[in-house]
Amino acid sequence: QVQLVESGGGLVQPGGSLRLSCAASGFTFSSYAMSWYRQAPGKERELVARIDSIDSAGAMTNYADSVKGRFTISRDNAKNTGYLQMTSLTTEDTSVYYCNFRRSNRHYWGPGTQVPVSS
Repeated sequence: QVQLVESGGGLVQPGGSLRLSCAASGFTFSSYAMSWYRQAPGKERELVARIDSIDSAGAMTNYADSVKGRFTISRDNAKNTGYLQMTSLTTEDTSVYYCNFRRSNRHYWGPGTQVPVSS
């Protein structure tokens, strides 16, 4: 049974930092590419960052232009956990953040964790 548990969200002031975690079980974690998406109120869900599976030739990462240089995606395959380190947060980063794991036509979503950025 696939289970994804997200943590680390919460209220943060502009300019602050947070690290989101996504603990996974029930599938071969290292064989799945991992992504973080976010969805702000009234907006569509958007891709924030992606990291390849360990099976790929090097775990390459990709970022949305809006977060490049501020966010870092990583994974610890020994712990079956993925991370999103977020720095220099702005009010425009306010969203619900979702982890996602994908391999071929299989993909799994976390329940989402809220990140309100406000003073």
